[in-house]
Amino acid sequence: MSNIPVFHKFLLPFLKLLEDGQPHHLDEIINDLCLTLQINEEDRTKLVSSGQQTIISNRISWAGSYLKHALLVTKPKRAWYQISERGLNVLIENPKSIDIQYLTRFEEFALFMKPKSSSSDVVVSPSIETTPEELLEQTHLRLKDEFAYDLLEQIKIQSPQFFENLVLNLLLAMGYGGSLQDAGKVVGKSGDGGIDGIINEDRLGLSKIYVQAKRWQGTVGRPEIQAFSGALDMHQSQRGIFITTSHFTQDALDFVNRIAKRIVLIDGTQLTRLMIEYGVGVRIRNTFHIYEVDENIFSDYELR
Repeated sequence: MSNIPVFHKFLLPFLKLLEDGQPHHLDEIINDLCLTLQINEEDRTKLVSSGQQTIISNRISWAGSYLKHALLVTKPKRAWYQISERGLNVLIENPKSIDIQYLTRFEEFALFMKPKSSSSDVVVSPSIETTPEELLEQTHLRLKDEFAYDLLEQIKIQSPQFFENLVLNLLLAMGYGGSLQDAGKVVGKSGDGGIDGIINEDRLGLSKIYVQAKRWQGTVGRPEIQAFSGALDMHQSQRGIFITTSHFTQDALDFVNRIAKRIVLIDGTQLTRLMIEYGVGVRIRNTFHIYEVDENIFSDYELR
């Protein structure tokens, strides 16, 4: 029988390993936790059902992810973890354990746990009335939200030039223009009039769309959108797309609804959803199939 703890049992030991304030690699954390919790070699090598990862690394990675969403740890770079000031304060409290309920005291974690990908406001919670298929769908949505968060974090640490090229490639994948060579180009230099890219709306180039791509940390407000609108005037254009890794203020959203120009605002959440939908910067790690009996086949046999 496996003695591997459920993932939330790793939360407090994971945090304590980072108490020195230094960055630690995930491989180091996994090894230290296995030693601390006396997990034997047999359990350390057991694989998840897909066979692509060990159970222990999967659960510890999820523990790190949850601590990150509660802002108890940070990730200075991929696969590296470092305790935050909030995390140190939690250790000062000396809790006996940390679980999901404990983490919900932090607003950021509670917001993360609130489902976002479902098109419906009603999400079925795991219960005796939940079918296996409903539970699988709910889990898929949660994994998708988690991946979208990590994807956005990865985008934020790239260069502005990388982000501008990423945006143009996404628009091409969505059907604008034909290829990167003849459909779009990155501007992004002094004298560009506030325009980072230009893309053809159609393959013939009869109409152009001007793009501004900002890898921002702060919220984008009305002044930035007004400046972009002014840049469109310089290019005698009525159409533009403003894409950011951040969010837009309500004032900025209201502004684009009041002007004659057609300016589309895409925030970080919408950006990652589009990247996932059109397969830009992502790849499928695993696929699950749900089967049902083909009643038509069996009906045909009955008639013979």
